[in-house]
Amino acid sequence: MTTRPARRGRPGHDQRAVLLAAVDAFDEYGYDATTMDQIARRLAVTKSALYHHVEGKEELLTLALDTAFEALDAGLRGVEDSSDTLDVRFETFLAEMVQILVEYRPFVRLLLRLRGDSPAVRAALDRRRDFDARMTEVIRQAQLAGLLRDDLDPAVVARLVFGAMNSTIEWYRPDGRVSPAELTDAVLTLIFRGVATSAHMAGN
Repeated sequence: MTTRPARRGRPGHDQRAVLLAAVDAFDEYGYDATTMDQIARRLAVTKSALYHHVEGKEELLTLALDTAFEALDAGLRGVEDSSDTLDVRFETFLAEMVQILVEYRPFVRLLLRLRGDSPAVRAALDRRRDFDARMTEVIRQAQLAGLLRDDLDPAVVARLVFGAMNSTIEWYRPDGRVSPAELTDAVLTLIFRGVATSAHMAGN
């Protein structure tokens, strides 16, 4: 995440702590309904103390979205720039995306739920469209390489695959009964082998 040099503020709270409190508030109330007062109460500080770290709510939104995009982009660049074979790159990419969704869950959830017409929102939606187009190209390459069936539109496949993966941010809990490694394995199994049994497939 790119941030400006932190300003001196109340001891015990740095810009990262303020950002996490803001993302939590955005998640509970929605960005438009969240106030700096609500964020300050989560940190048990005065509203004026927050301005030692950021200029306002819009900057907090921008920082949060940058955090999500930089994590997602790093995962996507891995498959775009890697010298491994496509099958290795593609499987590694899917596994890394699951880990990113787990590690950056509140930030990615904010991005996926984003609504509104502020400059920060418009910029984020443009970046998301670009990211979606790049993911569609990854799917197209996987289809051309024979890793995925090629009789379906790659944009549709990308939406279905990553839509299912993104849904984990709504229900998955890292401290639950399914570990991140088990979640990753389930996603890879579902994408590459489906959920129907081989006996059922043979019968059809």
